[in-house]
Amino acid sequence: MKRTFPLLLLAVLLLCGCREQRLDAVCKRMFHQNEPGAAVFVMIGDKVVFDRGYGLADMDTKQTINGDTFFNIASVSKQFTAVAIFQLASQGRLYLDDPLSKFFPEFQADFWQKITLRHLLSHSSGIPDARNYPREVKIYGDEALSTEYMLTLDHLNFEPGTAYEYINPTFVLLGYVVEKVSGQPFTDYVEEHIFKPAGMAQTLYFDRDRQDLIPNMAHGYAFVDEIPRRWAEYDFGEETFFATRADGGIYTSTHEFARWERALRSDSVLSQEYLQEAWTPQIEVSGSPWSDYQNRPNTYYGYGWFIEPATDSTNKVIYHTGDNGGFQILAARYPTSDALVLIFANRADWDRYALMQKIEGIFDF
Repeated sequence: MKRTFPLLLLAVLLLCGCREQRLDAVCKRMFHQNEPGAAVFVMIGDKVVFDRGYGLADMDTKQTINGDTFFNIASVSKQFTAVAIFQLASQGRLYLDDPLSKFFPEFQADFWQKITLRHLLSHSSGIPDARNYPREVKIYGDEALSTEYMLTLDHLNFEPGTAYEYINPTFVLLGYVVEKVSGQPFTDYVEEHIFKPAGMAQTLYFDRDRQDLIPNMAHGYAFVDEIPRRWAEYDFGEETFFATRADGGIYTSTHEFARWERALRSDSVLSQEYLQEAWTPQIEVSGSPWSDYQNRPNTYYGYGWFIEPATDSTNKVIYHTGDNGGFQILAARYPTSDALVLIFANRADWDRYALMQKIEGIFDF
């Protein structure tokens, strides 16, 4: 007896194939074969609907990019630091309303008594980025150099909790808090309590002395407009404060990051109660006079994530971006569609937000 293929399933497969072809065409126009490029990954529910690499991870060896290529995800790392803080809060070992003076009695100004962990998590502390060092010093700067100015800081840009200003040194402070409360080095804590439970077996933090540990490593690149015009490596040794970790030091792949998304959905690393708090708008980004980073309409910061609430024409999106050296990263989740979009690139000369919107349109979420 002749078996007929279910028409509905056939239609779904044809639609998915059409969408994949459309996105593939968009990415090929944006990321060329013999240049630095990107890994692009889309998952809806538990189904991976797009998983392709474009361009080169290493211009010298000509290693190509795929879903197992490791990128520095830069500030997308902040959500892992936030989850570490929430884990300790869930155990009663710290409280989000704890003042910074509790953890850093060496900081001299009185205002440290009114800045809380919540303010650091939401980029609303008022602490300025006053890292005034020569570039050649900042290129090899670490956590200590990133935060030492706070010892004698004598002013805030605004009253804590009243405005948004995106700065990296405050997330470095959160890494120190994790160390002080847990008794473990920050990277050890995250590996044991976050990476391992999430199944991210190869994900790791950058270590300037052990770069050989990074598997399938992509280098970041910038196009140098000189004679001859060329792509030049642009990562550690070329960009400032590349080696700090709690604010942006993770190396991972799109495949490993998808495991992180599954862990968040399954409460493997943190309960939904705390995650929903992190994914709730805490401070308005739009229109802030203090920072232009992701300062667009209908944009807020939660705790470790940006949030664009749903509107009449768009669904809610929870995301983070990352920029360091030649790396430009996007990790976005869509609760209504149960979708994840990852774009990990080792070049920064493309329009991240435009590509994100094209993917939203192609897959209708």
